[in-house]
Parts: sequence; structure tokens; C-alpha cells
Amino acid sequence: MNVPKELRYSEEHEWVKQEEGNVRIGITDFAQSELGDIVFVELPAVGDEIKADEPFGSVESVKTVSELYAPISGKVIEINEELEDSPEFVNESAYDKAWMILVEPSDASQIDKLMTAEQYEERVKED
Repeated sequence: MNVPKELRYSEEHEWVKQEEGNVRIGITDFAQSELGDIVFVELPAVGDEIKADEPFGSVESVKTVSELYAPISGKVIEINEELEDSPEFVNESAYDKAWMILVEPSDASQIDKLMTAEQYEERVKED
């Protein structure tokens, strides 16, 4: 299982990467492996507000449809449009090609409440 040390993680298996005041969000390698082959990704529109711990989209795999939960609150300033035509990126490259949204956080201190890589690895072991 790949858990990059520089990222933060949510209880719902989303990762967060800080970038010049904004945050890039996607789902973890563990989450994609549990879901199986991803066939569709539904994302919010640019300009939408997302709220921490509430759904902002979904991923559909051959097995199930799973909600995506916002790890922080903020405004969506960019979406990964490539996922519309290539949802398999989620399985192939969870932390690079398959980022989902770029958000301008409404409260950057929310990031500090997310799990470190070590904490997330412990959380996954418990599942």
C-alpha cells in the first residue's frame, strides 16, 4: 500500500496535498484497491462550495458506487477533467494523474486535523 508521507488523510480515505495556499484532493491507494476497477467519477463544478465531512462527488466501480467526502471546506477552483474520459487513472495513479479537485480552503487550519501518513496507515490496519 502506497501512503505518501507528505500528504494528509481523512477517515473516509481521501488524501490532501497543500499547494501554495490551495489543496489538491483525491482518494487513497487503499480506497481504490478496495473499490476495484473504477468506471466513472462524478465531481462537483468549478465554483461549488464543499463542506468538510459532506459528500462532494462519487466514484463508481464495477462493484459499487462510493461517495467522496470532503476532508475540508472550501471553494472548488479546478477539477480533473481527464477523469471524465479516463476514470481508470484512479486505479493506475491514485496520487498523481487521479487527483480529483483543487480547493481554496475556507479554513486552512482544518488540514491540521487530518491524519498524518503514519496515523492513516494505523487506521487502515484496523479495518
